[in-house]
Amino acid sequence: MGEENDCVNKAADRTVEQWLSHAQEVVPLALDKARQVKGFPGRWKMIISRLEQVPTRLSDLSSHPCFSKNTLCKEQLQAVSKTLDEAIELADICIQEKYEGKLQMQSDLDSLLGKLDLNLRDCGLLIKTGVLGETTTTTTTCVSSNLSSASEDLPQINIKELLARLQIGHLEAKHKALDAIVEIMREDEKSVLSVLGRSNVAALVQLMTATSPRLREKTVAVICSLAESGCCEEWLVSEGVLPSLIRVIESGSLVGKEKATISLQRLSMSHEIARAIVGHGGVRPLIEICTTGDSVSQAAAACTLKNISVVPEVRQALAEEGIVRVMLDLLGSGMLLGSKEYAAECLQNLTASNETLRRSVIAEGGIRTLLAYLDGPLPQEPAMGALRNLVASVSMEFLDTLGFLPRLVHVLKSGSLGAQQAAASAICRVCDSPEVKKTVAEAGCIPLLIKMLEAKTSGAREVAAQALSSLMTLSHNRREVKNNKKSVPNLVQLLDPNPQNTAKKYAISCLLGLSASRKCKRLMVSHGAIGYLKKLA
Repeated sequence: MGEENDCVNKAADRTVEQWLSHAQEVVPLALDKARQVKGFPGRWKMIISRLEQVPTRLSDLSSHPCFSKNTLCKEQLQAVSKTLDEAIELADICIQEKYEGKLQMQSDLDSLLGKLDLNLRDCGLLIKTGVLGETTTTTTTCVSSNLSSASEDLPQINIKELLARLQIGHLEAKHKALDAIVEIMREDEKSVLSVLGRSNVAALVQLMTATSPRLREKTVAVICSLAESGCCEEWLVSEGVLPSLIRVIESGSLVGKEKATISLQRLSMSHEIARAIVGHGGVRPLIEICTTGDSVSQAAAACTLKNISVVPEVRQALAEEGIVRVMLDLLGSGMLLGSKEYAAECLQNLTASNETLRRSVIAEGGIRTLLAYLDGPLPQEPAMGALRNLVASVSMEFLDTLGFLPRLVHVLKSGSLGAQQAAASAICRVCDSPEVKKTVAEAGCIPLLIKMLEAKTSGAREVAAQALSSLMTLSHNRREVKNNKKSVPNLVQLLDPNPQNTAKKYAISCLLGLSASRKCKRLMVSHGAIGYLKKLA
């Protein structure tokens, strides 16, 4: 035991130059032994081919100006030396034919070949990544000696070296480096983002295919942070992160699925990436998360699908995967309010311009579900917007049976400004006959539309004026507008010639409808209508 410890200590005390010298001395011996082996000729031929490349890699590494100052160089030379020693040992066993079994030796030789390939690749990466010029032994002591305790020594860790370690070495070393990066990002995310390069992103994406579930989970957590930062979307996508994220959503752990879904949520804000998610088969797994995932994952999946539905050319593909039914179910029973709002936005997008999709939503009971959702205390725009898109595709009789007008009045009274605007737009779409216009007025919409003429946004004022203009073609409705004290003052204000005032033409139409009344004429004059009209002329 004492002798073993002495050997270990001596090896640890070697300088990087001594490790280089040792490796250079052992390569010819390993080659000589390998060429003497008669058995397993195919495998040994490949091993010899790799051994012959080692001197060049060692020469490239040792010629770097920072070679002697870098911990990674020393570690890499230790790994190469260990592999060379193993090659000599296996060659001796094969020469003497003392192996226990042929299959076991084949496995051992395959393992050796893999280690040689890893050594050659890692030597090349050390030069390629440029990390040798950026890290020195003085700044990386705690990384090389105890990566697992990184949380205790965060200030000492050289982040560029940690990122390089994601590309170099065996799986366990990468695991420890990733642990340290996760810990640093928890404390100071910007410190990692500021030095991140494309090769580091590529290494992270590569780790998402690791055999270790825990390693994949931690990698997805880092990817999620990168996606949410918005600093390297292009790198992530070009390095192939989308199919990897989709695979995690399909078969990863609960935490992995959550982080992968949140990553896609952020990335899908780009129309181009949204199309790519569809192209990689991401819709079905996202829909599955909407039906079976936890609350956070469900909301992230619904938001991702909402983002994708913004792109017109993929809406039919979404429908073919069953998105309409899923979004309606979410609207009725989603775990979080956010999930329901994302579902409403998705339905609004799907029904914006495609009559086939509108019919599909209607056939699935979409109008009833949307109306039920609008019963809430503060109706928002997406649900009312989706309903607005649908109302022209069904009869007013059908809408009446579902309680459409009471909900419309509720939205005009209590909804957000966007919801009120969508409700006024819905009135414009359904008022295609005197009977409907009379019913809408009797439901109490006119006073609410007159009040909406005072809205802060020009779009809301315009659509309110447009709805009133349509309703006022009926004499009974004109009388109701005339008798409202706020109607004339509000309409006159909409004659403002400012180009941003888009409600002018509808205001003029409404005022013309009231001009037969002397009382209304006097009110128009007293509120400055003549001055406005002169400017408009």
